[in-house]
Amino acid sequence: MTRSAKPTPASASPPPRKPSVRRSSGFSGQVSEVDLRLLRVFHTVAAQGGFSAAEIALGKSKSSISLDISALETRLGLKLCKRGRSGFSLTGEGQAVLDATLTLLQNIQHFQQRINQISGILSGTFRLYVPDNLQTHGETPLIRAIETFTNRHPNVFMTVHSASTRDVEVAVTNGQATVGIALYPQNMPGVQGTPLVAEALNLYCGAKNPLFHVPEADITLETLASQRMIAVSDAATSAQWNEIRTHLSFHAAAENVDGRALLILSGNFIGFLPEAFAKPLVDRGLLRRISFNNLQLITCFHFLARISPETELMVETFRALLEESY
Repeated sequence: MTRSAKPTPASASPPPRKPSVRRSSGFSGQVSEVDLRLLRVFHTVAAQGGFSAAEIALGKSKSSISLDISALETRLGLKLCKRGRSGFSLTGEGQAVLDATLTLLQNIQHFQQRINQISGILSGTFRLYVPDNLQTHGETPLIRAIETFTNRHPNVFMTVHSASTRDVEVAVTNGQATVGIALYPQNMPGVQGTPLVAEALNLYCGAKNPLFHVPEADITLETLASQRMIAVSDAATSAQWNEIRTHLSFHAAAENVDGRALLILSGNFIGFLPEAFAKPLVDRGLLRRISFNNLQLITCFHFLARISPETELMVETFRALLEESY
């Protein structure tokens, strides 16, 4: 009787090999100009959201940008981003490298600013915040100061932001603004406030308003009380106004001078405007000043700054020019 042969047991499959994990050897050696160039390319790609979007900003082709990113990844031993049909995104390591890159580039800028200050050369970004009701028509002291400052210091990159008075103050306080022009002085630690100039505001009505053709001598307090007045900022005042305002009715408000002018030109409201702003409209017969015992309001603008080692020279230079212009 033939015995059946035992089946040969199948050889056991070897356990699956764990994928090897490539570990970065870290960043070694000195940070070279090539490293800085690659990091700036990486920063731009991340800021633009991909290689294609960064082509114009960098002035390079997508393939050239890809080579730079690959070179940086090899230099760092890290995978910085994912690219392909699913789109562009940073890896976890890429986000960390981006954060470190931002800090590095800011520190380089601060170093450049400090060296230039020691040399008497101004550079960096100068962020000027002005209230949106600031008079900018005509040859104002602020315009003269900007003209002189930017002519003398071409290495400074100036940005101008228009905001509400409150937002200007906040921007100076938190360091977002290099300097600000505001209606109210600040007594906060680290913020310096310097009075600049007092501005006179006159009372006006539009050509469509019934008061436009009323003789000045016939305009009384009762006449003004019958009109719809535009609200006035607490920063604007005078001894005469404190007495008169209690008799008036306020029916509108505008945060800036252009908004007030629109309301007055509608003919339905009277309100205060800076004389220099209103003059062209008066000359064209669109506005009329209501003198009423030479009624005027006075506002005082203040120069606000939060001094830091990086901005001190720029701030003091611009402050001096502004004070000279006034």
